[in-house]
Amino acid sequence: MFILLTLAGCLWQLNQVSVIQGLGKRGSMSKKLKFAIITSKPFLSFIYWFIRIYSATFRLTVENEDRWLDHIDNGGRVLLCAWHQQFFSAIRHFKKYSKYEPGLMISRSTDGEFIAGVANRTGWYTMRGSSSKGGRSALSRMILKLKETGLAAHIVDGPRGPAGIVKPGVIRLASAANAAIVPFYASADRVWYFRSWDRFMLPKPFARVTLRFGDMISYPTLEAKGDFEHQRISLQKIMRPSIHLETP
Repeated sequence: MFILLTLAGCLWQLNQVSVIQGLGKRGSMSKKLKFAIITSKPFLSFIYWFIRIYSATFRLTVENEDRWLDHIDNGGRVLLCAWHQQFFSAIRHFKKYSKYEPGLMISRSTDGEFIAGVANRTGWYTMRGSSSKGGRSALSRMILKLKETGLAAHIVDGPRGPAGIVKPGVIRLASAANAAIVPFYASADRVWYFRSWDRFMLPKPFARVTLRFGDMISYPTLEAKGDFEHQRISLQKIMRPSIHLETP
């Protein structure tokens, strides 16, 4: 049973060599057909419910959540930030925040289409775009969404790295929306790390998983020429100790 769960979980990490990608490479499935299958409602529903069931086995501890939730409830804005490596562990718990109608920026890639389908079913509103395609439009819509609802999330080194390097979008988004940045981190006592660019982390069934939210970070308004890079490096230094990049 655990082997089956693990194989299904691997489908989530589409930047690995998955079964579907393997079929495409052998020529037994056209690119369009592959895309149609992995973005179909039945397939996405299956993956969504698999993630919920798999994650329900975690013995979850959540730390330092109340302060930033109170900040939103009192009219403030919060931008949650994480490394690409660690977001899987948070998916089930983040359903809790759907009442805020939060926003999430996801790339227009095939992987992004898949991830957006799962995120939408979790109650998050996805804006499609990245630094390589459609980023400016998606960022503008994210800013409006964050201003409107008070909550959004951002993968600081996505969609394809380099791992452990904070990209500029998070600083632009938080500054434009006047939002506090709240990093969050995932750890587990038993875990698999994929051989991907981000060393993607998948907790093993029944692992003790901790979601830890950092303190709220409110950077001053961007004014001087060097402020932007100073804030980006500052956030990177705060978050970097939590990421696991060593090869076993």
